[in-house]
Amino acid sequence: MTVMEFINTAAHNKLIELVVLAIVFDTIFGVLRAIREKRFNSCAGIDGAIRKVGMLISLVFMLAIDQLIKVNLIGFIPETVRTQLGLDTVGVAEFFALLYIAYEAVSILKNMALCGLPVKKIWEKIREFLSNYTEELPDTEELDGDSTTGSVEDKPQQQEK
Repeated sequence: MTVMEFINTAAHNKLIELVVLAIVFDTIFGVLRAIREKRFNSCAGIDGAIRKVGMLISLVFMLAIDQLIKVNLIGFIPETVRTQLGLDTVGVAEFFALLYIAYEAVSILKNMALCGLPVKKIWEKIREFLSNYTEELPDTEELDGDSTTGSVEDKPQQQEK
């Protein structure tokens, strides 16, 4: 396989395209949240950028592994998810792409909720769906109101000059 064929394969992989789309949406809502809170957060700061670039770089390397070694991880994907997504085979890159999409979807919903958008019911559905497949759910203190993170009430306001 030539380099151009590899780039073409990566550029037309639907799950990798979905990861890129999720990263873009998470970044947009993270920046909006940072503007609302008047401070950087994990999406709009350097840590978030490093995490997002790391996800994309890891997908490229895993896609290279998939080209060298044909691995099918379809057995790790629940039957309902396989059917819904129409998956026949799942390589290492696609497997991690699904994990990254779930991670970014949770982050997008969290940022949307902290921006003041009415998405709490959607978040609850996503949390219920994820609880069927994992016990490691993301921290929800900010959304549940148990944290001061994301709150601007106690922050000093900028004075007009």
